[in-house]
Amino acid sequence: MRVIKTVADFREARRQVAGSLGFVPTMGYLHDGHLSLVRAARAGNDCVSASIFVNPTQFGPNEDLSRYPRDLERDLAMLRAEGTDLVFAPGVEDMYPQGFATHVDVTGPLTARLEGAARPGHFKGVATVVTKLFNIVQPTRAYFGQKDAQQALVIKKIVADLDMNLEVIVMPTVREEDGLAMSSRNVYLKAKEREAALVLSRSLALARDKWSRGEKDAERIREDMRKLIESEPLAKIDYVSIADASTLEELETLDKLALISLAVRVGNTRLIDNILL
Repeated sequence: MRVIKTVADFREARRQVAGSLGFVPTMGYLHDGHLSLVRAARAGNDCVSASIFVNPTQFGPNEDLSRYPRDLERDLAMLRAEGTDLVFAPGVEDMYPQGFATHVDVTGPLTARLEGAARPGHFKGVATVVTKLFNIVQPTRAYFGQKDAQQALVIKKIVADLDMNLEVIVMPTVREEDGLAMSSRNVYLKAKEREAALVLSRSLALARDKWSRGEKDAERIREDMRKLIESEPLAKIDYVSIADASTLEELETLDKLALISLAVRVGNTRLIDNILL
C-alpha cells in the first residue's frame, strides 16, 4: 500500500494504475462502515484508493473541526488490512494552497433542505472537496454510504451536472449490533448518551413498522417519531423528515420511494440516520 501526501505525487501514481480504480473518500477515524465501502471497491475494481482528509470547508464556525477524531496510523493499518492500493492523505495546505479562491456550490432545493438548512455552507464545502478529489484521483467508481443520504444525492448531482466520467455507488448503512448507525462521531458519546442514541434507529424502526402496517399519512408517522424521540431526555430533535427520495421534497402521503431521515442531538453530539421506504 502506498501512502501519498501531495497532489503531484498522487497524479504520478495514478498514471501507473492499469484498469479500473475504485475510490473511497473519507475523513478518517475509520469504522466498519468505511471498510464496507473499501470491500465493495475491492470487489468491483482492479485497484482501490481511499483518501483521508478532514475537510475544514464543510465545518461551520461552531462545529467540531478542532476535536474531530483523528488517528492516521490506525486508519492506515485498517486500510492495509483490506488490501487498499493507494491512500491519498493530503494536508490542508495541499488541498487549499495559498490563494485558493474557487468553490463548487450546488444550489436549489436539494441543498436548501435538511442538512443544508441546518448547516449553512456545509454542502458548498463538500461539493468543492469532492470535486477536487475526483479531479485528482480520477476514479472509475466512487463509493459512499447511505447514512449520508443527502450528501450522496448532492454528489450524484455534481457528477451529472459537470459531466464527470465516473460512477457514484451508494452502499447500505452499516450498524452496530444494537442498531446504532456507525459514525466516527459516536466516539464522542458518553455511556448514557450512547444508550440514548438508540432512539434514532428506534424511531426509524417505528416508521417502518407503521408503514408496513398500512399507514400512508406522512405527518402522522413524523409525529409518532417526534414523540418517541422527545421521550428520551438526552435527545433534542434538529429535524424529522419524510421526503421524496430523489428531490427531498417533504411528502404528505407515502406513495413513492421515500427517504425517512432525522438529525438529533444527544448531549453535545449531533447524529444523523435514515432509511428508505
